[in-house]
Amino acid sequence: MKTKLNLPHDKSETENTNHSQRRWKAAVYGFTLTVTLLFGRWALAQSLPQPVLVITSTSSNQMVISITNAVSANYEVWTTPVLGNTTDYPWTIAAVGTNGQSSFTVPTGPYPAGFFMALLDTNAIPLWEAADPNNPSLGILTITIDSPTNGMVLQ
Repeated sequence: MKTKLNLPHDKSETENTNHSQRRWKAAVYGFTLTVTLLFGRWALAQSLPQPVLVITSTSSNQMVISITNAVSANYEVWTTPVLGNTTDYPWTIAAVGTNGQSSFTVPTGPYPAGFFMALLDTNAIPLWEAADPNNPSLGILTITIDSPTNGMVLQ
């Protein structure tokens, strides 16, 4: 009785099989690495307490905004009466904190309701003075007028 071996017929069939196996292994390794990185990031995010904004009314015209789980850094509190309409109701600064400050007393403002957000200031320059609030490495905004130098008033 003869046993037939399932051998490839030529060299190209062997190369195709090896190439397919390498692609399959690369896909498995890539998937494993991706899952490992995502799980690691998720686990790190779960272990760090997230900052929370707590707003408490203290009187008819003041409220205290506290940031729980705050890091020791500078925070700024911004406010707007309407979300999604930055043309008519832009975000305005309500309070600028010092290093480590996580509680702010702010006036209620002219609107019966509003929204607040706290921003972490990473370079100790208030965002309203920053050259570009989205790029903290640019530093403080400075304007130099080279001309006219004859004392003319610019508008």
